[in-house]
Amino acid sequence: MQINFQLSSIAHVNLLLSFMRQFYEIDHYPFDPKLAQAALEGILTDASLGRVWIITEGEAPIGYIVLTLGYSLQYRGRDGFIDELYIEASHRGKGIGSEAVKFVEEASRELGVNALHLEVERGNEGGRALYSKNGFEGHDRYLMTKWIRK
Repeated sequence: MQINFQLSSIAHVNLLLSFMRQFYEIDHYPFDPKLAQAALEGILTDASLGRVWIITEGEAPIGYIVLTLGYSLQYRGRDGFIDELYIEASHRGKGIGSEAVKFVEEASRELGVNALHLEVERGNEGGRALYSKNGFEGHDRYLMTKWIRK
């Protein structure tokens, strides 16, 4: 099994939207194709926002991973966020998630990221195990969000 990570471009929008729809269905997140496409095109055309990679097995796309970039005084400068990681169900449990996380860690180092964050649903035992195994730690904090624009 040869796993690769291909930097995405505008040419990949339809494939990525298809993966996004499947990913959002898992946790019943709302999915609006037009809003999703606008957000996706934003990061694909502005590298200062982050990177999107398609995960492939050989030549076949099997998922994607998104790194967004920010800045934090607490983390002494640039920080990153694994915003989305999706792997098709038929390819889960084979170590591909760990490969993807390690790949993004290395890309983060190259981009000058000091700290890498992510969020995982409380009930997602597999995801929590994956991230814990790869060195991510929980905090005694809550991620709180207020939508400014919907």
